[in-house]
Parts: sequence; structure tokens; C-alpha cells
Amino acid sequence: MPQLPAPAYPADVRARLDADAKEVIARYPGSRSALLPLLHLVQSEEGYVSRTGMAFCAETLDLTTAEVTAVATFYSMYRRKPSGDYQVGVCTNTLCAVMGGDAIFDTLKEHLGVGNNETTEDGKVTLEHIECNAACDFAPVVMVNWEFFDNQTPESATQLVDDLIAGRTVEPTRGAPLCSYKETARILAGFPDERPGAVEATGGAGPASLIGLKLAKGEVLPKARVVAPRDGQPGGGQPHDAQVHDPSPTERLSSHDAPQQTSASDREFPAGPAAEEGE
Repeated sequence: MPQLPAPAYPADVRARLDADAKEVIARYPGSRSALLPLLHLVQSEEGYVSRTGMAFCAETLDLTTAEVTAVATFYSMYRRKPSGDYQVGVCTNTLCAVMGGDAIFDTLKEHLGVGNNETTEDGKVTLEHIECNAACDFAPVVMVNWEFFDNQTPESATQLVDDLIAGRTVEPTRGAPLCSYKETARILAGFPDERPGAVEATGGAGPASLIGLKLAKGEVLPKARVVAPRDGQPGGGQPHDAQVHDPSPTERLSSHDAPQQTSASDREFPAGPAAEEGE
């Protein structure tokens, strides 16, 4: 069914957003480039990008609502429906998943009584599964309003959401202290975080993340080993002074991807002409 035009912001809200939008647009050589931060700005007003917010962005930047909607629906950080004060995201990408992320997500769904991208009845917590946060050495990772909570378990994650709902103070593993989702959206729009000490709070990469950098700098790592695929040795590695084996193409396969009995991997069944569908 066709929708009625989006309702306008109240006059005082519109005046405040107009002033903020003018400041954001001034940062860019072309006003169109300000769309992403403006979407964060309107999200900071209502906790999600409403039709009213998209109409405001379109009018302010001389775009069509279709153009604004295309961007707002493309990026997962823009919410299309009201969200909780705390956006709790559980990484369920490969490493976090096998390290316990799937178990954490299933536990929180049952504990909170919500599904993916759903909000608790009290409006406190929105739960979602999220993709890689580039923090694999801290897996499994949970994020709350984009702040890291590392090395989580189902039990610690359950305590975390209980503390959020109860209003107790929780401290991210690294990064700035938590603020509400609306406050986070305003910071993402490019406005300064004026909380004392928030800007200074930060966290560095973990040891596993820094190994590649150390190797690139030529630093000698303790007990470094050259790993040869499928060499049959305990631990799967060789000392530095061992002759490095040059594996054949089939040996380069991961041990998790054992050759299958298919025409692509079995010489006894070479690939032939394409068969008709169903043969």
C-alpha cells in the first residue's frame, strides 16, 4: 500500500538538526558526500533511520528519497526500526563461531527471549549476529554499541546483558566507556565525544595480530617454525635448518579440505563434456 508522506520533525528538532547538518556538510567538497554522517545524525535523534530522517537527508542534500533509501538499506549500521539502548552484536563469522560465538548467540537468544535484530520488551537491548570485527585474536568477540568485549563465553555474555538491562556499569575490554546507542550514533556522525577521558581510552591489537607486522619488520620471533603442509611430523612444523618441502598442487590443499571423489580431484573420474540437466 502507498505510504503517506513522512511526518516532519518538530520545529525545535528540525532547527537543531539543520544546524548540525550544516556543520557536517561543510566538511566535504560536495554535499552529497555528507550522506553517511547525516544518516548517523538522524539515527542519533530517534535511535534508527526513520522515514522522517531519510526525508530530512534527501531534502538537505538535494537527493531523492530513493537515493537515500538505497544507502540506508545497504549499510547494516543503519537501523530501519526502533532499536534498544544497547546494540549487542555477537560475531558469528568463522573463527569466532568455532571458538564459541554460535553458542553465545544461541544462549543470548534464549536468555533474552528475542531473535536476530530483535529488541527486548523493555527497550534496553537489541541482539544481532555480526560479521568479522577484525579482532580474531580475541575470539569470540561481542560488541556493545561498537565497543569490544573480548574472549567471551556464554556465561560472561549473559552476565553482560543482565548488567546492561539492570543499569549497572560495564567496562569494555578496550576502547571508550559505553554510552547509549543514540550517543554512539552522534559520535559516528563526526561530533566529538565530550565525556571526560573517553577520547584517551583506547586499546591496542593483541599479540597474534602483531606477528605479521613483526615479521614484516624483520624481527626474529622466538621459536619460529617453518610449517610444511602434511609433513607427518607432530605439530605440523619443521626446524629452521630443515629442508623445506615444495608441495605439489594437491598437497597445497588444506587438511580441512580432503580430496573428494569428484572429477575435479580424482584422476579416475576426469571431467568430461557437460551432461544434460538431470543426467
